[in-house]
Amino acid sequence: MLSIIVCSRTPDVSLSLYENIEKTVGCIYELITIDNSENRYSIFEAYNLGIQKSRFEFLCFIHDDIFIHTKNWGNAIVDIFVSDDKIGLIGVAGSKIKSKMPSPWWNCPESQRIINVIQHYDHKDKENMVSGFDENSNIEASVIDGVFMAARKKEMIKFAPDMKGFHNYDINISLEYKKHAYKVIITNQVTIEHFSTGKLSADWVKSCYYIHRKYKSILPLSNKSGTISKQTEVANAANFIEECMTYKKYNIAFLIWLKLFILFPRLKWQISFLKRILKKSLC
Repeated sequence: MLSIIVCSRTPDVSLSLYENIEKTVGCIYELITIDNSENRYSIFEAYNLGIQKSRFEFLCFIHDDIFIHTKNWGNAIVDIFVSDDKIGLIGVAGSKIKSKMPSPWWNCPESQRIINVIQHYDHKDKENMVSGFDENSNIEASVIDGVFMAARKKEMIKFAPDMKGFHNYDINISLEYKKHAYKVIITNQVTIEHFSTGKLSADWVKSCYYIHRKYKSILPLSNKSGTISKQTEVANAANFIEECMTYKKYNIAFLIWLKLFILFPRLKWQISFLKRILKKSLC
C-alpha cells in the first residue's frame, strides 16, 4: 500500500496525472494533494504535511508534471522495500557519490551517475536517459533526484523544517536516510517521463550552501563502488563559486573559496580566483 504525495501548483492534480496513476500504480494507494497554488508552503513544508496526512507505510513523492510508463509500478516499489528492510529511499535518478563541496547531484563524473528518465527540454528533443545500471535493477546511491522519490515512512525522518523554498529537498531527504543508516537506491523498474527541467537561481545558491553546511559531518559520501576524487571536489567548488558570482552571492563564494583553500592550499589558481571574487564584490 502506497501514499502518493504531490505538491501541486494548482488546487488539484491534473486529470491526466490522476488517470495515469490510477491506470499504472497496480496496488492499493491514496493520493494526497497539497494545494500550493497560492505558494503557501515551501516544498519541505508541503511534503511534511503530506507525510502527516499519510496512512500507509510507504510514501511516494512525485512532481506534478510527470507521466509514469511502467505498469504495476507501485507493486515494484513495495517489493523493493520488502526485499530489504534497510532500504529507506528509492529514486529513478541520482549519483553514487556526493561531494563535500556544494553542488547539484549531477555534478559528478558520468561513471557515478545512475538514471532512468525520459527527459523533455525547452529547446531540443526529449532524451531517453538510461545509464549506470549493470545486471542489477537496483543500484545503491548517495543522493537521488526529487522528480520521483519513494520512502519508507519513519517517524524520525522528515524534510528539514528549517529549510525554505523549493531547492535541495531531494539532497536533504537523501542525507537524512543516509544519516540514519538506511540505503538509498536508484531503480530502473520504474520509468517516468518528465516534462520540465530544473533551473538554478540565487535561491538555489543559498539553499545549496546551507544544505552542505547542515550535513558537513557526513559529507562526502559514496557507495561501495563510488569514488570521490580531488578533481571532483575542486571542480564542484569552482563551479559553485561561479554560480555564486553569477547571482552576486560573493560572501558565499568567499567562504567556499576559503574551504577549498584549506583542503587544497597548493592549487595554482587559488590566488587568482580570490582576486576575481574580491573584484566582482567591489564592482
